[in-house]
Amino acid sequence: MRAMRKVHVIMRKEEVDEAKLAGKIAVVLDVLLATTTITTCLQHRAREVIPVRNAEEAREVLRERMERAEELADGGNHPLRSSYILAGEDGGRPIPGFEMPSPTIFREKVAGKSVILSTTNGTVAVSKTESARHTYISSLLNGRAVAEHIARDRDDESVIVICSGSSGHFSLEDYYGAGYFVYSLLQIEPSWELSDAARAALYLYLGHSTDAHAAAILQDARVGQMILSYGQEEDLEYTARLGVYPVVPYVDHARRRIVAL
Repeated sequence: MRAMRKVHVIMRKEEVDEAKLAGKIAVVLDVLLATTTITTCLQHRAREVIPVRNAEEAREVLRERMERAEELADGGNHPLRSSYILAGEDGGRPIPGFEMPSPTIFREKVAGKSVILSTTNGTVAVSKTESARHTYISSLLNGRAVAEHIARDRDDESVIVICSGSSGHFSLEDYYGAGYFVYSLLQIEPSWELSDAARAALYLYLGHSTDAHAAAILQDARVGQMILSYGQEEDLEYTARLGVYPVVPYVDHARRRIVAL
């Protein structure tokens, strides 16, 4: 008889115990906006997203990629700088010299590109999952697709849903996204064993389970209010749509990149 599979939700990236994550399945959420941007990039045919912890690491990765391209060049036929998008924010504001990682802007420009992405919370959370057996990226846009992929897997390992939070603080929108993901898992396979944190996230979602509810929660959340103050209403509206994308972003830690399965 197959053992009951377990789901737990971690409320902030700072609570991740990398030793305890070893061998488990990690699902990272930063609804506003890192994982929504990653999902959007891969849905709109970006070649890959390269998550980094800060601007310095982003520049170093770009240098390494350019140097490698030069070494492998054959008659000048090698990837150009234009094949990369250097994107990042720090505290919700664009990093100088980087493009602001806005999902509504990026969906029009990422096809065939590699996106090097530095964010305050989401990409840092991804960096904490290297010990996991598998790491996936989820958002409201693709939570159902990620849940379906994991539910089909015959692996018996526990699923750890990581809410990135915001600069050490709990984020309402991430917890809501975790609830939507847990709900989606249960719709596919009802026998999941939920921790209290996972059950509480589920109850939050069940009380607010429409796109209109999602939009209201995102607008009321602290980070949502900050995004509105920056004039990014379109990003907020775009982010609040539930289950509209089939893409499943997978973190290939060995190659330091996120790709669509």
